[in-house]
Amino acid sequence: MTILSAPSAARASGAPSVNKPLKIGGLSLDVPVILAPMAGITNTAFRRLCREYGAGLYVSEMITSRALVERTPESMRLIRHHESETTRSIQLYGVDPVIVAEAVTMLVAEDRADHIDLNFGCPVPKVTRKGGGAALPWKTELFRSIVEGAVKAAGNIPLTIKMRKGIDSDHLTYLEAGRIAEGAGVSSIALHARTAAEFYSGTADWSAIERLKNTISSVPVLGNGDIWSADDAVRMMNETGCDGVVVGRGCLGRPWLFGDLAAAFSSHDSGTDYVRIQPSLGEVAAAFKRHAELLVEFFDGDEDRACRDIRKHVAWYFKGYAVGGELRASLATVQNLVQLDDLLATLDWTQPYPGADAEGQRGRAGTPKNPSLPDKWLDSRELQETHRADLTEAELSHSGG
Repeated sequence: MTILSAPSAARASGAPSVNKPLKIGGLSLDVPVILAPMAGITNTAFRRLCREYGAGLYVSEMITSRALVERTPESMRLIRHHESETTRSIQLYGVDPVIVAEAVTMLVAEDRADHIDLNFGCPVPKVTRKGGGAALPWKTELFRSIVEGAVKAAGNIPLTIKMRKGIDSDHLTYLEAGRIAEGAGVSSIALHARTAAEFYSGTADWSAIERLKNTISSVPVLGNGDIWSADDAVRMMNETGCDGVVVGRGCLGRPWLFGDLAAAFSSHDSGTDYVRIQPSLGEVAAAFKRHAELLVEFFDGDEDRACRDIRKHVAWYFKGYAVGGELRASLATVQNLVQLDDLLATLDWTQPYPGADAEGQRGRAGTPKNPSLPDKWLDSRELQETHRADLTEAELSHSGG
């Protein structure tokens, strides 16, 4: 553990508070932090693990509206919450205003959610080439119809949106989409400060978050992009004036980041020092094992499926630690919890936090690319009849935002 000084901005006269409660409709978050939805990652197991380390709002992985309306077994399993999840948050993805409204109506009528988020940030080519995800806000009336219908269907349940800057630097949509969403009555707006063309590459444009914050006056604006540490989150809020942060890839293999965030925000306002969580290898191993156990529960006791799922987390958890390639490979092919215990027992649990080697970017950034879009999608801001078939095919369960 390392004791860090509170950011100098906290000691400056008139420095803004970053630890005030975040109000999202009727919800009040003591710490202005939201776990970004990530497909295949932010299931109940990971959300529970993150909550054990800190506070905030923990959103489900993205769920396709059409699949939910059709009550597919997988979508019904994904909307399940553990009893300890006292604020049940679900993110939906959809392109049809009627279907999205039906999905929201279902969640509300069956008391399955306390917060619903809509995804307009997915940059995956399989989605954008059909007009979905980050491509959709370009069609302003379609975007308006989806958001207005969802807000109406949600009633008293807070309905929020998450989006990107736009399709590329020549086709930005976030300011207009933000104004439309605010007018429709959403409870907050989150912006990933990259375009679809940038994917996760380069550096997030935090100045766009500031511009959106200066444009939207009645609901909170949340910032997302390049928050790899608690200090990054404090800096984003100071630089942009945003009301809260959305943390995605920065918490991969680091559920304790949410404890860091709570401590950093509190110390910023009080001007005191805070103890940053810098786990030993033994503490990492224990968290990894806990994650695997929660996955077994999530998969209804299917230990084989849980172990197959935990394998993708190996590189993230042990980033920077002296764990040999052979052992990493064994962990990445683990078959059951007994084998997992045996492998973890061979680690030097006293090995200290490796410092910078464990910090920084996590997950694949990708490279900038020309976005895949339906033919002539950019010719008009209005939805053409020829694009309706594309949109029907856009409802695929892909991660992004």
